[in-house]
Amino acid sequence: MRFLLAVFLSVPLLVQAQETEALDILFLKIQELEEEIVILRGELESQSYLIEKFLDEDLSKEGQSVGVEDEIISEENSFRFEGINDSESIDVVYDQAISELNKKNFQVAKKSFLYLANNFSDEEKIPLSIFWLGEISLLESNLEESEEFFQKLAANYPNHWRAPLAHKKIGDILMMSGEVAAAKIKYQYVVQNFPNNSASSLALQLLENME
Repeated sequence: MRFLLAVFLSVPLLVQAQETEALDILFLKIQELEEEIVILRGELESQSYLIEKFLDEDLSKEGQSVGVEDEIISEENSFRFEGINDSESIDVVYDQAISELNKKNFQVAKKSFLYLANNFSDEEKIPLSIFWLGEISLLESNLEESEEFFQKLAANYPNHWRAPLAHKKIGDILMMSGEVAAAKIKYQYVVQNFPNNSASSLALQLLENME
C-alpha cells in the first residue's frame, strides 16, 4: 500500500520535471545566443580597430609602409591566432554540434560533442559539450548515461556556470528514477549552494511541489 501511495505521489512530480525540461532547454539556448553575441561583438570591435589603424597609418614612405604593414599583420595575428589551432577547431566543431542539435539530429550532435570532450582542453566549450551530452542522453531516456555526464560536469568543472543546472538535472534524473527522497536532497543542495542561480529557482519550485 505504501509503495502504491509513493508511486501515486511521484507521478505529478515526474510530469513537472519533464515539463521543466523543455523550459530548461529554451533557457539554455537563449543563454547560448547571448554568449555568441558578446563574442561576435568583441571580434567586430577588434577588427574595426585594426581597420581604422591601417587607414590612419602614413603609407607614403615605402620603408615605413613595410614596417607598418608588418606591425598590423603581427597585431592582427596576435588577436586572431592566439591559441588558434585549438580554439578555432573547437568553435567549428561546437557550432556544428549545436546546429545538429537544433535540427534534432541527436546522434550526429552527440558524436561531435564527444569528439570535443575527448580531444580538446577548454574551460568553456568542453563543459558545455559535456552538458549537452547529458541533455541528449536525457532526451533519449538514457538516465544512467545522462547522470554520468552531469556528474562529470559538476565534479570536473564545479565553478562553471552550467554546474548548478547540472546538479539540478541530477535531481531530475533521480526523480524520474523514482528516488524521490534523493531528488529532494539534491534540489535542496542546489537551493542552498547556488541561491542566485536560475537553477535554484527551478529546484525551489520543484521542492514546493513536493510538500
